[in-house]
Amino acid sequence: MILKRLSLPAPVLLLGLVFLAGTSSAQSASMNQSSKKDSTILQATLHNGLRVVIIRDTLAPMVASQITYLAGAYETQPGYSGTAHALEHMMFRDSKGLTGAQLNEITGKMGGENNAFTTSDATQYFFKAPSVYLDILLHIEATRMRGALLSDSDWRLEKGAIEQEVSRDISDPGFLTYQKARNILFAGTGYAIDALGTRPSFDKTTSTILHRFYNHWYEPNNAIFVIVGDVNPENTLAKVKRLFGAIPGHPSPAVSPVSLTTFKPQTIRSTTPEGTGSVEFFYRMPGMQSRDYAATEILLDALNNPRSRLQALAVKGKVLDADTWLQGFSHAGLGVVEASFPKGGNSGQAQADLDSIVRQVAGHGIDPDLVAAAKRAELAKFEFNKNSAMTLASAWSQALAWQGLHSLAQAETQIRHVTVADVNRVAAKLLKPGNHVTIVLTPDPNGKRPPNSSGFGGTESFAGNDKLDVPLPDWATKALSTLQMPHWTLNPVKMKLPNGITLIVQPESISKTVTVKGHIDHDYGLQEPKGQEGVGRLLVSLFDYGTHRLDRDAFHKALDDIAATEAGGMDFSLSGPSDGFDKGMRLLAGNELHPALPGEAFEVQQKKLARVLKGQLQSPNYKMHRALYQGLLPAGDPALREATPSTVDSITLQDVKAFHRKAYRPDLTTMVVVGNVTPATARAAVEKYFGGWKAVGPKPGVVPKPVPLNPEGYQVVDNAYASQDQVVMGQDIGLNLDNPDRYALQLGNEVLGGNGFASRLMMDIRVRHGYAYGAGSGMHFDRSRSLFYVEYGCDPDKVVKVDSLIRQNLAEMQHTPISAEELNNARQAEIRSIPVNVSSVDNIAGALLYWSWHNEPLNQPMVAARHYLNLNATQVEAAFAKYLKPRHLTQVIEGPSPSKH
Repeated sequence: MILKRLSLPAPVLLLGLVFLAGTSSAQSASMNQSSKKDSTILQATLHNGLRVVIIRDTLAPMVASQITYLAGAYETQPGYSGTAHALEHMMFRDSKGLTGAQLNEITGKMGGENNAFTTSDATQYFFKAPSVYLDILLHIEATRMRGALLSDSDWRLEKGAIEQEVSRDISDPGFLTYQKARNILFAGTGYAIDALGTRPSFDKTTSTILHRFYNHWYEPNNAIFVIVGDVNPENTLAKVKRLFGAIPGHPSPAVSPVSLTTFKPQTIRSTTPEGTGSVEFFYRMPGMQSRDYAATEILLDALNNPRSRLQALAVKGKVLDADTWLQGFSHAGLGVVEASFPKGGNSGQAQADLDSIVRQVAGHGIDPDLVAAAKRAELAKFEFNKNSAMTLASAWSQALAWQGLHSLAQAETQIRHVTVADVNRVAAKLLKPGNHVTIVLTPDPNGKRPPNSSGFGGTESFAGNDKLDVPLPDWATKALSTLQMPHWTLNPVKMKLPNGITLIVQPESISKTVTVKGHIDHDYGLQEPKGQEGVGRLLVSLFDYGTHRLDRDAFHKALDDIAATEAGGMDFSLSGPSDGFDKGMRLLAGNELHPALPGEAFEVQQKKLARVLKGQLQSPNYKMHRALYQGLLPAGDPALREATPSTVDSITLQDVKAFHRKAYRPDLTTMVVVGNVTPATARAAVEKYFGGWKAVGPKPGVVPKPVPLNPEGYQVVDNAYASQDQVVMGQDIGLNLDNPDRYALQLGNEVLGGNGFASRLMMDIRVRHGYAYGAGSGMHFDRSRSLFYVEYGCDPDKVVKVDSLIRQNLAEMQHTPISAEELNNARQAEIRSIPVNVSSVDNIAGALLYWSWHNEPLNQPMVAARHYLNLNATQVEAAFAKYLKPRHLTQVIEGPSPSKH
């Protein structure tokens, strides 16, 4: 379930938690309040059993809260696999003293983000918001812990929404085959069925079922509350005690133990609309509470190392890519070793190559050097966790709620104690030949609609009468009543080096790490020579092969030795512990300025790219985006140039080298360094390793010309696998970043469709009419071209109805001033989200980089905030009337053709 604001230009933080676990009551009881080792960390257990962790993190004036209930799909009764997921949805509906509409509005007014996810063993609800609103977050979670109403009427409203979510997910053949493999591996246990749920399970679900699950599991003694941010731990604990302490705890029901039986290895074959296929080996793995879990993590990390035999399959061109991933449950786990192949490729050969590698590992073990590298990388993650309050909160939640530990330090200790013998023992035990389920996905446009998709989100209405701008509870009204400029915490040092590099340094002492992000200003459509479309992309693929000084293995070993990650290209990066900063910068410069570009690697990557493009150009997702840009841009525009197998096949290694010499220039380069480093140290390293880089020839133009307003357009891209339509509507906007009208448009977009459930589109399309699971709009402003767009997904018979509502809402924005309350809400959302948008080292680095190469001030959000404070409803209306042209919207639909249009 997604209920969040999108934050641009800073990179969006994506939470991809796949860890599933639980904690025993004995461990819960032994968890005592303590802060002896680290005064910034406070742990406590309330009298009712609620476990609390509070961590002071002063990187940004924000707070992240995560409350995890140790109940998921495993705890649901047979035949009701989606109950935990359904309850997760319902927790965003009405509670005693807090309606769903109020929750949505409060989230928007705070400038915050909230979300939730359900797994096999736990369900988590999380928030990010400015730290001044900590009290509001605590009130919300205390209210929902025992105050959810879970009424029949609310369930009827939400049922259609969750069914549309299921319909969307089961349109993915990869998800369906994953479900089959999981059923085989964990048959007869609560892990056999994913937490998503099915239409039959939701048809049987009633408010009585939801109440029973809620009353059994949503108790303080079955929950863990992690709070990380710019807060006082002692004061915060006192507030938690005041709001949660009186909630009575009750013993939760006993959980059936996991009893795994022997399974029969088998192969599941299916087709996919994607441009590439895959072979996947699914293995049973130890659960996250197993003593072998840490060794299993190291095993799969070592297999993923760039120097491993698995990765060599891709390096040598035997497969397109190879990878591993791990999904841990409380008392079992699922590990995957996979490789991809091109459309028309030999899946049998890919399977044989993958099997050969796994047999070698199971029989002969892992190179001790790769085990050591994996351990260093895993241990470095514990330091990197500190670079984001949200990431640190997630790490603590995982350790306590999923791994059943007492602290994050205990998880770190487990990694430190892993030996090569442990890894090899686990490999021999888990990766036995044939001891897995195989999935083979073959690209084929002629797919089938997902099973049981008929009626999803279509027969059940979830329309409601909730309204925007509802009166808020007293505890929220007072805190949100005064809007002020936020406290801006960034103070970067910007320098121009003699060779033209723009260097920006933001010192941060939150961890002993340094993050470097760089960007070389470019536009492939303007810079790639005619007939060489794809040369820039081909060059980027070759940075993996080392430098003039270090071949591929030596280069990656040097990175492993300092636990650093690096990427070369037009967008380059380096992240690692601060004590390896100088060595890391040497490696980064060597790779970026003097890539090896070996001939053998060029042939491998050229063939790979051509084969990837052959399938990608025919995939529905690519066709959808291609159709959108063709509708927005005039014929012959440089942005419409397209790399094809034939253009890639015609490129020579000399072409690649020539493009590197011409396009990779210091006078087009911006570098941002954030972390445990001084500006002087950062500059010295950049000048030492990048100072000899010189620009050759005149600086190329990299900013495309403005384009005229696009005509109206409509196109359907068939996806034979989809039960729903994914729809995007867009229009060129005739302004750029220098035009102050952008701020009126952005503020208006918050009202229209940019503020989640607090927006008009979401309220009208989902809540009032029940036509779609979600709908939103966005504005993208650039140096010469800007875009307005609307996105939604719904059943084919609802497309015309949704389109009509979108156009009605656009017309209202153009001809009627927004209300004073809506204007205030939009101001609050935009201004108060500022500290949240730059609340991690990665976000800080990405934002500073974006603002700099777009020639914007390095406090751009504060500039925008001043505009938002001064804008009025008439100015917003005028901007929408001037720039938005509903009759010029171009629309692309991916999926079944709508019944009417």
